This record gives sequence, structure tokens and C-alpha cells, in this order.
Amino acid sequence: MTPRSNTRTDQARIPKPDSLISRVFTTDHRIIGIQYLILALVSVVIGTLLSLLMRIHLVWPDWPLPLHGPILPEDYLALVTIHGTIMLFFVLTTAPQAGFGNLILPAQIGARGMAFPTLNAASFWLTALALLTLLSSTFVPGGAAISGWTAYPPLSAIPSAGPGQALGMDLWLTSIALFAIASTASSINTLTTIIRNRCAGMIWERLPLTVWGWFTAALLSIIAFSVLLAAILLLLCDRHAGTSFFLPTGDLVNGVLHHGGNGSPLLWLHLFWFFGHPEVYIAILPGMGLTSMLLANFSHRRVFAYRTMIATTLLIGLLGILLWGHHMFVAGLNPFASSAFSISTMAIALPAAAKVLSWLATTWRSRPSYKTPMLFALGFVSLFITGGLTGPILAQPILDEYLHNTFFVIAHFHLIMAMAGIFGLYAATYYWFPLITATRTRSGRLMSEPLGRFHFWSTLIGAYAVFLPMHLTGLAGEPRHYAQLTGIPGPGGSLSPAGALLAHTIPLNHFITYAAIFLAAAQLPFLFNLVRSLRRGAPASSNPWHATTLEWHPALNPFSPSSASDTPEISVYRAPCHYRSIQAELTFLPQWIPNTVDQVEIKEATSAKPE
Repeated sequence: MTPRSNTRTDQARIPKPDSLISRVFTTDHRIIGIQYLILALVSVVIGTLLSLLMRIHLVWPDWPLPLHGPILPEDYLALVTIHGTIMLFFVLTTAPQAGFGNLILPAQIGARGMAFPTLNAASFWLTALALLTLLSSTFVPGGAAISGWTAYPPLSAIPSAGPGQALGMDLWLTSIALFAIASTASSINTLTTIIRNRCAGMIWERLPLTVWGWFTAALLSIIAFSVLLAAILLLLCDRHAGTSFFLPTGDLVNGVLHHGGNGSPLLWLHLFWFFGHPEVYIAILPGMGLTSMLLANFSHRRVFAYRTMIATTLLIGLLGILLWGHHMFVAGLNPFASSAFSISTMAIALPAAAKVLSWLATTWRSRPSYKTPMLFALGFVSLFITGGLTGPILAQPILDEYLHNTFFVIAHFHLIMAMAGIFGLYAATYYWFPLITATRTRSGRLMSEPLGRFHFWSTLIGAYAVFLPMHLTGLAGEPRHYAQLTGIPGPGGSLSPAGALLAHTIPLNHFITYAAIFLAAAQLPFLFNLVRSLRRGAPASSNPWHATTLEWHPALNPFSPSSASDTPEISVYRAPCHYRSIQAELTFLPQWIPNTVDQVEIKEATSAKPE
């Protein structure tokens, strides 16, 4: 499909808002992107604090929470549920796809904005409403939901099943339903923008790999969140309309015998994990695309096997939809179905390995510039490889039967999705911070490099210190979702038989908890760096990283004070990441510089040194 010209009036620059209300309820994609990032930042702070409470309770179960008292088992399960929900939906999905997608994607394809500005704003406010709904569930009678982020029936389908299964569960389901609607609308906007609003010359093969990540994640979002929304509506019907989609006949729950129809909890597992596994790639694919671009940018190389990287992105998205069943190996699947899902799960390692090989080949024997964004991109690669190595283990049904629902699984997906995803977000923040902070009247700012390097190394060490030992506790059989593992005091101070569960893992659990506190504390320099750099960061040039993609075009990035009327038409002449050596000096060749420009002119146009 031929891209539309970017000279249409509906893509003109949106006027600068002149009031607080117009700023808050704006349709400017840049401001909406920043709003998404602020929402994700608030969410990650809350989610991190909840995770610390969980770790502290596991090793010091008698520690009373200030202003609350002892953490009861239902309180612990509520912490698990809210932590997982916030981090997965409102951080790992919201920040890379909606946050940086709104902020950067239009400029990377030469567009003046998103295709549907009003729908874009509505998607953000639905997401914010979903977060408020989720947090409000903590304060209702009966407490927040305790079913985990998976909300398995039949307990989640019966309001009288116990603490957290009444109004708190309804609010959890409502929150996720609102989020599903918002994400679907945002993904439709993203796909339409990429397909219809590309500038002249921006053919598919010239799209940056970040755009391919956003494109594939948006496709997955529309499919996966639509199924999740349908499943939530069915579960709400079971809870309040007398249906039995997920309730079997004669189910005895909390002393009450339910004479329902012939529903099955297995149906929920199929519907939920059909969403749940693509969600992993919705969170990680934008980070993969950005990592590819940053490694090439700071290594001054082209991306190795660029077309193959595009194909592997699409293939990961396709396979990500087909292998949801490996989450259900212990649910009584037909052995032939288990074999099929096992094969498809191992098959996804092929395009993932191809990406790793491309990243290594791109940086091989280069002389990279180890700026903070590059360090976090390399950290992404490290965590992705480490977490991915345990994937083929869990893909084997016979091994998964033992490791399922243990801390081994916790370690696996926190390394490959949570920590790798967070490293991708940090790389994006440091890299695009000049664009985040730039306005029409002030140049963008750079974040502190010494603080950034300290933040990187402390976070990398903390991530491995927390999650590598969890593999060992998981192999020892330590189950997840248990409120107390480290022993119950018995008579005379000894451990009672019930408290002897996995007592030999107590020292390792103490180490993990101390490491988790260290990892959380390591984020304080980042927050300080972020706040300080907003006002006092070093001024950045219009293209501080020698980037070749269009978001750094003078007419598209916020450095330029030009209006829409005097902005020249933007065209693209090549794929990104082209570097040349001119008179023994390395220079970069942005996508927007014509091929007919004299070499001296190219050198003059790209001679600005990185900050």
C-alpha cells in the first residue's frame, strides 16, 4: 500500500494548549503519551511497594503492617493479585505500547499525529479509570480480589466463595474489562496510523524495527484483549446472572452445593491463556524493536539481517497466539494436545534465537558508544537470553508437571518479561528523554550519564540477585501463592510440623528479600535523575545520539519552532541505521536526506557531535 502524503490538514500540528483543562484533556498525541508514562510510573511505584510487602511477609510472617496489623493469608493473596495486575497491565503493557507509542510512533513514520486523536484521548482516560477502579477494590467490604491475575474459577465465579470474592472481585473484573476496551481502541488507532499515515517513501521495508514491534503488538492486542473481554463478561454472568459457563454441576464451594449447568473451569483457562500468552509478547515486542535500533545506533552499524528481523517479529507474534496451552499442562489436557503445544512452544525459540544472533552480529567487533541507553539495551539482551533459557524446560509437559506453580516459573517470566521489559523502558526513557522534555520554546534535556550508569549496574545486579535464586527455590518445590513458607512458631520456639515446609530454603529466601530491597532502592537514583533532569539536565542538541530515524527530523521533533504552514514535505529515502565513512570520519545518514545530496553536504548536515 502506498503511504499517504503528510501534507493533509488533518495531520497539521495541534496548537499548543492555553489552559490547564485543555492540557489535561488534550488530543495531542505527545501529551497523551506523557500522560500514559506518568500513569505507568505511578503504577510501577505502587506495584514495587506491594512486591516488597510480599517478600517481607514471606520471611518475617509475624511482622505487622503499620496501620494495618498482621498480614493475613487473604491479605497476602490480595497483594499478589494487585501487584501482578498493576505490573502486567498498567506498566508492561501501557508504557511501551501506549506511552512511547503515542510519543514516538507518529514521528517515526513521518506523521503529524495519531489517526484518531479523540479516540486516542478516550483510550487514555479509560485506562486511568481502569486503574482507579482496581485500586478502589482495596477499600471495599471483603477486601480486594485474591484470585491472582489469572482469576481461575470456580472460586472467582462465586461471590460467596470467601474473602475478596465479592465486590472486590467485581471491581477487578470491571477494571480489566475497561482496560481491555481501552487497549483495543488504542491498538486500532496504532494500526490505522501505521497503515494510513506514513510519509512519502516510508515503505514497509523502511519502517524502523520499533514500529514493527508496535505494529505486531497492536495486532496481538486486538485479538487477545477481545477474547479476554468476552471471557470477563461470561464470568460476570456466572457471578450475577445465574449462568454456568465455568461452573460444573454439584460444585461444593464454602459449604454450599451449587446446582449449576455443565460448565467447566477449563473453558476459562483456554480463553484466559489465549489472551495471557500473547500478552507476554505485547509487553516485550516493542522492547525488542528498540533494542535492535539502539544496538545498531550506538555500534554505528546497520541492523544485521534487517528483513529477517522484520520476519521474526511477525513470526513471534503469530506463534505467540498458537501456544497458550503450555500454561495448561497440569489441567488435564489430552496428551496429543500437550505434545502439539509443546512443539509450538519450542518452535518460538527459533525466531527468538534469530533475534539474539542479529543483536550479537550487529555489535560484533564494533566500537560501540556505551551511553546509558546502550547499556540498558545490552541489559535487555542479557536478561532476555537468561530468562529464555528456561523456556524450553517449561515447554516439556513432564518437567512442567513438577515445576508448574512453583517459584521456578516466577523466576522465568520475571526475567524474560518483567525485567527485560523494564530494561527496555529504561532504555527508551534515557534515549528519548530529549524528546520527552523538549518544547517549542526550550530544547530538550539529557539525563545524567554518571547517575544513569550507576542505575544500570545496580539494577542489573539486583535483578539477577532476586530472580536467579528463585530457580533454586522452585526446583526445591517452593510453591507460589502461599502466604507463609518459612515456618510457623511452635511450642518452645521450635517449628511445628506444619511450619517445617521447605525450611531449608529459609536462608535463600532471606537473601532474595534483601536483594529485592536492594533492587527497589536502586530505582531511587533513577527517580532523582528523572526529576532533576526535567529542569536542570544538560541541554541536548536536536539529534544528540546521531540517530537516523525520523523522530529526530528537525520538522518533526519538538525542538523546531516552525509552524505547520512552513514545514517542508517529509520524504524517506532509505531504511534506518545507515552509516558511512567520509574522509576517514564516521558519519550517519538519516532517512530523510536525499540520495542525490553531495557528500560534503551530508557531512555538514550530520556533523553535530553527540552530547
